[in-house]
Amino acid sequence: MSDFPIHDENTAPEESRPLVEDSQKAMGMIPSLHGVMAESPQTLEAYQTLHDLVMNSSFDKDEQTVLWQTINVEHACHYCVPAHTGIAKSMGVSDEITNALRDETALPDAKLEALRTFVLAVVRKRGNVSPDDLNAFYEAGYGHRQVLEVVLGTAQKVLSNYINHIAETPVDAPFQDFLWTKKP
Repeated sequence: MSDFPIHDENTAPEESRPLVEDSQKAMGMIPSLHGVMAESPQTLEAYQTLHDLVMNSSFDKDEQTVLWQTINVEHACHYCVPAHTGIAKSMGVSDEITNALRDETALPDAKLEALRTFVLAVVRKRGNVSPDDLNAFYEAGYGHRQVLEVVLGTAQKVLSNYINHIAETPVDAPFQDFLWTKKP
């Protein structure tokens, strides 16, 4: 069992309190992940900033979900897969897309599948993608901007996925219906 505290607005370090309050206002709750990150105000601020930047990227809600969940599933994040399943539902992403991502089966759209394939190449090759990886991504209709935004989303998910592994962050009640484990 982890010994990382899960802070709230009363226990968070002073510098983290406004950030925790922002989480409460934006989501109606303080996600356990944010409570863990609050121990380091810089970490929580970086995560919230990266999240906002991905939300304002050129990717639409389906593409954002593919970006996030592809990385979450690849990293076998016990916390983020259920959380992003709930987030995808709230964003109106189809269950067909969500289930394909969670189950690692083909997506219903070739462009989304190309995005997932490229995200996996970035993650698995630690950014050392091949010209073929890039060309396939470009042929699907993406460009340089989206290559950079995949790296942006990867930075966000590395923060959350790695912290959840280390801190053994408990899945929040609203996401309990979406619990998940990676298939062997």
